[in-house]
Amino acid sequence: MDSFNSGRATDRFLPPRAGGSQRFPVARIARVAICAVFYGLFYFVQQVTELLAPLVLILGVGWGALPHIVGAIGTSAASADPQTRDIVTHVAGTIPHQIVLGSHVVTADSLVVDGLLMMAAAAVCATLAAVAAREM
Repeated sequence: MDSFNSGRATDRFLPPRAGGSQRFPVARIARVAICAVFYGLFYFVQQVTELLAPLVLILGVGWGALPHIVGAIGTSAASADPQTRDIVTHVAGTIPHQIVLGSHVVTADSLVVDGLLMMAAAAVCATLAAVAAREM
C-alpha cells in the first residue's frame, strides 16, 4: 500500500469483525489514553521551547557581539576625546564573559548552543507529537 496508515483509516467504516469482544475495548482505550498523554507532553515541550529558544539565542548572540560593538565604538572615540575613550574602555571592561548562577556557568556561547538545542528539541517534539496523534 502507498499510505502510511495501510488502510486503518478506512477500517473504521467497515462492520465489526467477528470473533472479538466489542462491548468494552479496554486495550483501545488504554492505547488512546497513553497516546494522548504523550501527545500532550510533546506538545507542551514544543510550545515552551519554541517560545524560549529564540529569546535565548538572541540573548547569546547579543551578549557575544556586545564587546565587539563597544570595542568598535572605543576605537572611533579614541581619536575624539581621551575622556570619552576612558569611559568606553571602562564600559567595555564591565561586560562579563561569564555569569555563575549557583553551580551553572552561563556564557554567550553556551546561550547560543542552548538556543540551537532548544530549536532541535522543538522539532523532535513536533515530530513525536504528530506520530502520537496519528496513532490515536
